[in-house]
Amino acid sequence: MLPKKSKITTLDILVLLTLLGGLTYVIYQVKVKLNYNWQWGIIPQYLFRYDEESGKWVSNYLIHGLLTTLRLSFWGTLLAIILGTVMGLLRVSKSLFHRMIARAYVELMRNLPPLVIIFIFYFFISDQIMPIIGIDDFLRSSSPGTQRLFEVLFSPPQFASAFISALLTLAIFEGAYITEIVRAGIESVEKGQWEASHALGLSKYHNMRHIILPQAMQRLLPALAGQFISLIKDSAIVSVISIQELSYQGTQLMASTYLTIEIWITITALYLLMTLTFSLGVGKLETYMARSQT
Repeated sequence: MLPKKSKITTLDILVLLTLLGGLTYVIYQVKVKLNYNWQWGIIPQYLFRYDEESGKWVSNYLIHGLLTTLRLSFWGTLLAIILGTVMGLLRVSKSLFHRMIARAYVELMRNLPPLVIIFIFYFFISDQIMPIIGIDDFLRSSSPGTQRLFEVLFSPPQFASAFISALLTLAIFEGAYITEIVRAGIESVEKGQWEASHALGLSKYHNMRHIILPQAMQRLLPALAGQFISLIKDSAIVSVISIQELSYQGTQLMASTYLTIEIWITITALYLLMTLTFSLGVGKLETYMARSQT
């Protein structure tokens, strides 16, 4: 059964008007009492700039940071879902050893600050593992097309080690929370579904693949969407290892222009644009999945 579409109520309008009134009051106080010299006209040039050599408008610092944040969020979420799904299956395994491995991973990640994990991965992977694997050497000696592809999908080749360190950190950290989401989703499936599939002679793999996971997926989707939004916000912390994502670019621009309020209001708007767009997309997907099951 499809959920009824929500209607805008009088209370919603009152809340919206209150928020707008509060925002207007704050802006008025800043403008009048603080005598702040707003310079919004400068901000667009940090989003896009005109390249005289090519004769085209190209992205500038803030858009570069936005794209880096999106890359980190996309690949980090993908890896976190894979890791979280595997660990979630181990969490509901009948093997005590498997459950202990997954539980130890979850507790370790949930009880360590992400900043500590970032530094561990950055100094360990960047300084020790990357030279052994030879990714930096490979990218330096690769063709311009390969370097360009890597830059579009991930980051500029010169920042490959730091980007991979940040990516793995976010994926492993967020994967712990997705592990619990997957575990809860699987355990929420009625016991009768397990018994019925067992009575039909289905193997554990086919039972999980065709019976349990499809039912759990719709229940997992809102929580997974929330975790993706959380990863978008958590990606700001990797600026401490000079990943040029949105917050890092904002910090650099603030230090060079002193436009503190304008820069951070713009960054706030860009974060809201990312998270709200994804939230609306997930809402549409939930509606589609609900219709497909009717």
